[in-house]
Amino acid sequence: MATSNGHYVNFEERTKLIRQKWVTEKKYNPMAVPRIMKVVLNCGFGSEISNNPKVQQNVELMLSSISAQKPVITKARKAIAGFKIKKNQPVGAMVTLRGKKMYSFLDRLLVSALPRVRDFRGLPKNSFDAQGNYTFGIKDCTVFPEVPADKLDKFRGFDVTVQLRSRSSKDSFEYLKDLGFPFRK
Repeated sequence: MATSNGHYVNFEERTKLIRQKWVTEKKYNPMAVPRIMKVVLNCGFGSEISNNPKVQQNVELMLSSISAQKPVITKARKAIAGFKIKKNQPVGAMVTLRGKKMYSFLDRLLVSALPRVRDFRGLPKNSFDAQGNYTFGIKDCTVFPEVPADKLDKFRGFDVTVQLRSRSSKDSFEYLKDLGFPFRK
């Protein structure tokens, strides 16, 4: 994102500018201004691991290259016969980002990844939960230039959850909109 004088402002500095704007223009208490607490990336592979044992390695490679952090493997809590899942079988991977890595990921997401999504019309507005957290999915991991497409067996999608501390989902929406999230019209 660029400021009025044309200089690039990274995501962390942009959040500070928007916090100041909310305090001065919207008359918010500085502690009541919404704040991004963490970002969680989640990719599930479910029963696919029984057919292809390399699925777990591919998902780990994808998430670690996107987040620059080793993912945690999530396991099934109970067996589900209909989905051919056993108890404690790996069913997905997740990464929790906080601090500088979180700001770096959000910056790369908004500046380079989302513009590369095919037929991108904006992020959905109705994906906020009651606490004001925002979740959306990315169908193809190759929109991130860091992902080694030649090493993956298939292009998978993943979910991104932005956890915010705010009064309501309306405040979260306005805050993310001010940060530059491209919502649908």
